[in-house]
Amino acid sequence: MDRDQQRVALASGLDDPVRRRLYDYVSQAGQPVGRDEAAAAAAIGRPLAAYHLDRLVSLGLLTAGYRRQAGRTGPGAGRPAKVYTRSRREFAVTLPPREYELAARLLARAVESDPSGSALAGLEQAARQLGTEIGRAASQRSADRRGGREAMRATLAEHGFEPFAADEAHLALRNCPFHKLVVRHRDVVCAMNLALLRGVAAGIGTQDLHPALHPTPGQCCVIVRTRLENPMGSHDA
Repeated sequence: MDRDQQRVALASGLDDPVRRRLYDYVSQAGQPVGRDEAAAAAAIGRPLAAYHLDRLVSLGLLTAGYRRQAGRTGPGAGRPAKVYTRSRREFAVTLPPREYELAARLLARAVESDPSGSALAGLEQAARQLGTEIGRAASQRSADRRGGREAMRATLAEHGFEPFAADEAHLALRNCPFHKLVVRHRDVVCAMNLALLRGVAAGIGTQDLHPALHPTPGQCCVIVRTRLENPMGSHDA
């Protein structure tokens, strides 16, 4: 299959609404998902879920493995069950082909090659300014006026960071939208990400959002610390 055929196959692979629901569920789960669980989430039968899940594996969008299911009893309970996770591979479906990643790599190299550090400072300033614009727009759209946590979560989800509540005080980011660039230019991209998210927090305009660097395997390098309002109206750290 050549590159053009692969693009068409990927695009059509998620065109089916049931398959898309399954893919989204597995992607957002953050842990391996079994066929029964996926079928229940998509409100379909197990055989149909298995068919679509395996089709997503064949397209490279999911990966499959096996694990023993805890708490199962009866015949076959000790047999490993097939489970699915989102593939670590990345796909860009653009027709005609574009090379935005190549442009980003060239720009990152230019920043790294500046010994004065002014290029990195300029990038951080631009990222914060853009983040502030994004945050202001999100604040205007948000119906939640009690704090910025929900506005921040929705905005980060819109831009591909896949936020989730690590606990009551933190939003962690399951995905880095710039993952391929991070592999080659980690310091530049992490600095840009931090400045961008600090700008978003500033644009939302509350005092309860504090993006900070917190590198974690399999996640974005930034985490957002929040402070939630208690019933008395004060804030908890």
